[in-house]
Amino acid sequence: MYRMTHFLARWAASALVVAASLALTLLGRSNPPAKANLTLRDMHGKTVRLQELQGRIVVLNFWATWCGPCIEELPLLVKTAREYAGRDVLFVGASLDAAKALNNTLPAFIEEHGITFPIWTGASADDLDRLKLGPGVPATAFIDRDGQIVARVSGQIRPTELTQRLDWLLSGRKDPAPAAFVNHLESH
Repeated sequence: MYRMTHFLARWAASALVVAASLALTLLGRSNPPAKANLTLRDMHGKTVRLQELQGRIVVLNFWATWCGPCIEELPLLVKTAREYAGRDVLFVGASLDAAKALNNTLPAFIEEHGITFPIWTGASADDLDRLKLGPGVPATAFIDRDGQIVARVSGQIRPTELTQRLDWLLSGRKDPAPAAFVNHLESH
């Protein structure tokens, strides 16, 4: 009788562990990760929110006019933004320039570099930290149609890193996922 009671007690304990594990798994699925959250201003001073872009693939690039690697990276972003424009991909530049640059430096810089995608202002190191993009610029986040950051590149992005992530998102994630985080800042 003792063996049967002991067996049943162990079986019940195992069943509870399995049930608890299943419940946690299901709870995890019912609570998706938080959406990428960022509120800045456009070049006209209007409040803009990243959440308003949900439904599109977004390449969010943090940069500044005083950042050498950012300036080196810009031609690639401008070119790729044009190439992917008809494919429901939106590039957004988030400037870390000081507020005084909005009227003085930024408009001329945007024109000089042929930037046609939206530029948002007022970004900060706190935004980089909150979005887990690393400690410096340039930094790029890839945001899916559901508003989730699915990939990050800290430092100057390479052409293949940019197109691999975009093609993966556009294909419905059929291929193996590219690295979720690439850090080029540590190599300097």
